[in-house]
Amino acid sequence: MFAHFVDYLHQDSPTSVAVMTAALMLMFGFALTRVTKLLKLPNVTAYIITGILIGPWCLNLVPASIAESTAFLPNIALSFIAFSTGQFFRLNALKGNGSKVLVITIMESCVASLFVFIAAYWVMGLDLAFSAVIAALASATAPASTMMIIRQTGAHGDFVNTLLQVVALDDVVGLLAYSAAISVALALTASGTGFSFGNVALPLVMNVASIIIGALLGVVMKILLSERSTDNRLIISVAILFGFCGVCEMLGVSPLLGCMFMSTVYINITDDDKLFKQLNRFSPPILLLFFVRSGVCFDLGALTGANSQGGASLLTLGVVYFIVRIAGKYAGAFMGCAMTGKSNLVRNYLGLALIPQAGVAIGLAELGARTLGGETGNTLRTVILASSVLYELVGPACAKLSLSLSHSYDDAEEAPAITPQDEDKIIINSLIERIREIQRELPEHTQVVPAEAVSVNIHRSPLRHIHSHNNNFH
Repeated sequence: MFAHFVDYLHQDSPTSVAVMTAALMLMFGFALTRVTKLLKLPNVTAYIITGILIGPWCLNLVPASIAESTAFLPNIALSFIAFSTGQFFRLNALKGNGSKVLVITIMESCVASLFVFIAAYWVMGLDLAFSAVIAALASATAPASTMMIIRQTGAHGDFVNTLLQVVALDDVVGLLAYSAAISVALALTASGTGFSFGNVALPLVMNVASIIIGALLGVVMKILLSERSTDNRLIISVAILFGFCGVCEMLGVSPLLGCMFMSTVYINITDDDKLFKQLNRFSPPILLLFFVRSGVCFDLGALTGANSQGGASLLTLGVVYFIVRIAGKYAGAFMGCAMTGKSNLVRNYLGLALIPQAGVAIGLAELGARTLGGETGNTLRTVILASSVLYELVGPACAKLSLSLSHSYDDAEEAPAITPQDEDKIIINSLIERIREIQRELPEHTQVVPAEAVSVNIHRSPLRHIHSHNNNFH
């Protein structure tokens, strides 16, 4: 009945339907996060399930025209994800332990992709272009679930440090692998019979061009954002990201690599992490709409049917992808840690913490579905979405198990929840420590100040009130 009402309303007032649908997606997505929060699951899982529930395969609350008219959302959402990734690539931070982490990341990403490609192309006999793209997607990892478990348990040590650095670099390898794989897939699709140098080289040249443009925009962003107000910084940065997405759309390439290089250049020439925090507060509604839309586009009925590549059903393909990727991640992390001389605890259990997969993989699958089109694109989207739900259900438990087995935290006493009073105490202590640091950095004055004046200034100083307020906590 509601679907008929929506169809009628869409014919009479399509604008009102679009606005109401966006509100519906936002409210339903938020509501379901209240449930997944109790289950200790990430918000991405709630968003995907929300899209499936309100999509055509369940409640049918979202008209198909809305999903089609919001095809620009994947590029916008992925631009924010890729831009936020670049902040982790400060050159001074990568000089210390960067080489070991790079080896581990390349090994776990490439071995996972290799395992999936062998299973898809040689074992299941799927199309070469499809096998290359889905193998590239296998390299990406979702850091959100792992970060959530680390904060929850209060884990620390060499295992945690290595894990955080690997998941930061992991998606970069995934982006590079996807760019290469989609170029090969387009070349095979265009030529119809095999490789053509022109068909392979052109997408690669376009990707290199997007990287160069993104890096230059990082410099432009630094110039434009200098000495701007907070609101204007947000306006300018969002305008640059949106404009860059449009340029990439005209070039026929993904904006991911360009946005990543844009933020990498920006953070290294400015050391300004406030912009990233500001964009992270702006982007949640966009990311929610993107993931809910992905769930709406999820073809639940296709899981039981034969896939467009021939051979087994999509359900079988999804299960094989799910299992083989886990095996590849574990084996690759094990070999990478062994090659770099990591301890046995890191070597044996790091792979368990790299199982979750969601954000970047889903975004790349949506992008690949649009690029490849037809049944091939729909198959890619369905397999990645279905497996991502499983990964987000299983991944957090595996990450917590890896932290426990590596002795990164004590099972008997997880980190207690921080109360508002504790947060105030932490803020005040940090403020006091910062004031002391500033005082130590100030040059010494030769002028002698009378003791009476010092006493008066101390009594009038705001710092006295801070100390007084801080003592109330003890």
